[in-house]
Amino acid sequence: MPQQVDLILVSIGIIVMLLLFGSVFYSFTITQKKKLKHQQDIQLLRENQQNQLIEAAIRSEESVRHSISEALHDEVGAILSSSKLHLQAIKNESLDDYDKELYKKGKLLLDEGIQKVRGISHNLHSNILKELGLNEAVSHFINNVCQGTILKCTTALDENYLDTNAENAMSLYRMVQELVNNIIKHAHAKEINISSTFINNQLALTIQHDGVGLSQKQFEAFRYNKEGLGLKNIQNRVILLRGRIEFFNGEKSSSIAIYVPAKITV
Repeated sequence: MPQQVDLILVSIGIIVMLLLFGSVFYSFTITQKKKLKHQQDIQLLRENQQNQLIEAAIRSEESVRHSISEALHDEVGAILSSSKLHLQAIKNESLDDYDKELYKKGKLLLDEGIQKVRGISHNLHSNILKELGLNEAVSHFINNVCQGTILKCTTALDENYLDTNAENAMSLYRMVQELVNNIIKHAHAKEINISSTFINNQLALTIQHDGVGLSQKQFEAFRYNKEGLGLKNIQNRVILLRGRIEFFNGEKSSSIAIYVPAKITV
């Protein structure tokens, strides 16, 4: 009888210990889940705050671009056009041959200046996207950049892609502008091709050239450099679009690929 009592007491003790262990384990599991949920909430909050800061910076940049565009078009453009009218009022017949050459040269430079101001104004202003759409705006930009130069530029853009979000299209357009300008300035390329494919609600936009390109590692390094502000802006736009950008540097060909989901909420 005493042995049975001892066995019962031991069994009760074991059960109590198991219950205590289970209770402690359950409490620990619940605490860890709450801790993990809290960390995830903090991370999500940080990402949202980062996206809000990036979006505010991009909108501020667009506002500045619009102001410069309007100033160029309305003020500088008006002054240049007025100067052209005054120049045309000069009686060309009364000039000697030397002055006629100066007059002709000055008129050509003034016309070129007016066209440059108009081109810069249109590139800075986002209305070009509203009027033409992303594909046409990119084609228009690349044609203007390469026209009259030794650069050979081509585009092959997927017509199935439609601009469902104006701000996203603007970010893509600005990235193309910045990347093409960097290629012209630093890569010493002779050929540039811009292509895109739209599959499974994802846009893949590729800029390929035959110049000296960046590797992904170099891009990651340069965008933290104070001289790599343009690359930092590109990365910010990629983050905002929840996409990714990849750089490839080959011996004969280099490329930059931007992958962006088409249906996203910013």
